[in-house]
Amino acid sequence: MEELTVDVLRAWARTALADLARARTEIDELNVYPVPDGDTGTNLYLTWEAACDALPKGELTFTEAIQAFGRGALLGARGNSGVITSQLIRACGLRLDENLPHHQTDGVLADPQMSEPAAFADALKYAADAAYGAVAQPVEGTMLTVARAAATGAMTAANDGKTLADVCLAAVASARQALTRTTDQLDVLRRAGVVDAGGAGLVVILGAMESVLTGQHVRVDVPARVEPQGESAESQDGPAYEVMYLLDAPDDKIGDFRQTLAALGDSVVVVGGDGLWNVHVHTDDVGAAIEQGIDIGRPHRIRVTHFDDQAHHHEPAPGRAVIAVVAGDGLAALFTEAGARIIRGGPGRRCSTGELLQAIEQSQAPEIVILPNDQDSIAVAEAAATAARQDGIRVAVIPTRAQVQGLAAIAVHDPDRSFDDDVVHLSAAAGQTRHGAVTIAVKDAWTMAGRCRIGDALGVVDGDFALITGDLEDAALEVVDRLLGGGGELLTIVTGRDADPALAAAVERHVRRQRKDVDVVVYDGGQDRYPLLIGVE
Repeated sequence: MEELTVDVLRAWARTALADLARARTEIDELNVYPVPDGDTGTNLYLTWEAACDALPKGELTFTEAIQAFGRGALLGARGNSGVITSQLIRACGLRLDENLPHHQTDGVLADPQMSEPAAFADALKYAADAAYGAVAQPVEGTMLTVARAAATGAMTAANDGKTLADVCLAAVASARQALTRTTDQLDVLRRAGVVDAGGAGLVVILGAMESVLTGQHVRVDVPARVEPQGESAESQDGPAYEVMYLLDAPDDKIGDFRQTLAALGDSVVVVGGDGLWNVHVHTDDVGAAIEQGIDIGRPHRIRVTHFDDQAHHHEPAPGRAVIAVVAGDGLAALFTEAGARIIRGGPGRRCSTGELLQAIEQSQAPEIVILPNDQDSIAVAEAAATAARQDGIRVAVIPTRAQVQGLAAIAVHDPDRSFDDDVVHLSAAAGQTRHGAVTIAVKDAWTMAGRCRIGDALGVVDGDFALITGDLEDAALEVVDRLLGGGGELLTIVTGRDADPALAAAVERHVRRQRKDVDVVVYDGGQDRYPLLIGVE
């Protein structure tokens, strides 16, 4: 491939996500800097997954695609490495968009200001510079070093008149060489006998682009540990907490804000732009780190991690099972990936108390959390819970009345928390999720919105039929507007088995235009009868 199009971006996104999933555990094992919490591979995967989820389906321009992808990475960035990666993605996309104007219909390049190879190399250099600028105290021997080496290699190849694929090959080769040198550049890496974990993840991501442009799958093997030199790296001291949050603040306040945070701790990274920023800092003073954000804007989605609590909690603790009632194949996959056991349910097929009791027995867990995900299944779940408690099993039923409430709940499930704390977190997440749906009337009937006839489009808001229209898209947009009327930061769309992809795409476009402060994710649920399930958190 010799053009940077929407199709190339989609292919790169999918390939990199698969490669990060394969390499995640290996990258986690390399993670000793800036703190040895063993989660760099996981953070990179989650950051990239958020970017992929934000990439709209359907027809769109390269500008729309790259902006959505970059925003998804910014909002979903996890950890120090994830935040820096989000800056690399966003800056690279912005630079490509400046240098390569595109048609507004099919994403094909039109009258580029510079050649494809030169634009790609320039974008890598711009992204590396932006990443260095986002870090309060840049350190060599990290993914920053690898990013700059990749850009340098690409620029050299572009200046020599190489093709786009050759420029990418040069970037990957330079990044790999730089990665091997990180062990000697940073003392903590040398003592542990590892390369930089974030840099390793960046090489995996660049390798995916090489796969896409050359048409040949490139397997990037993450370097294993070598013989450590000196005392263990895990003995290093440092701040006790990682603090992350999104910040709505004026761009001209960020420079001083970044330096103020640097005085409170280390690993300070502040990325973003146009009034929205992702803030990351390691500190002992959590309150002060958040207060600095309050001084210049509005912090939200605040997340605080205590490193001592995290260090030994990478494997789920045995003893607790989550059982979810699901309405489609896609939903089953989502809940399974999140660690839940599933029981089939949905319209026309209600689960039974016996099925739930069988699932509880098969789990052999002394603690059970049930997500009914359906108003009619809550009573069945409560009956099963009562029966199980007679056998000495702790059971909690989270009263999720919709699949999207169950998704919100399972997203915050943490088996390392106490049972009571976990139940509180799941209940809060579900309770803070408003839910809706759209469907087509299959018979004449009276509803809360009036009389409907066969073929009418119906909109459901918080469990009630709230509107009747002649068009499914109109119904979906009205449901979304009503759900967002009470505020919200995340809109989740779950598409049904026979749903037209254009329907979810239309909702995404509508939200991006009307509510730029709302993040949108789309999942393939595979449920019957309801082309779209909608949730707002």
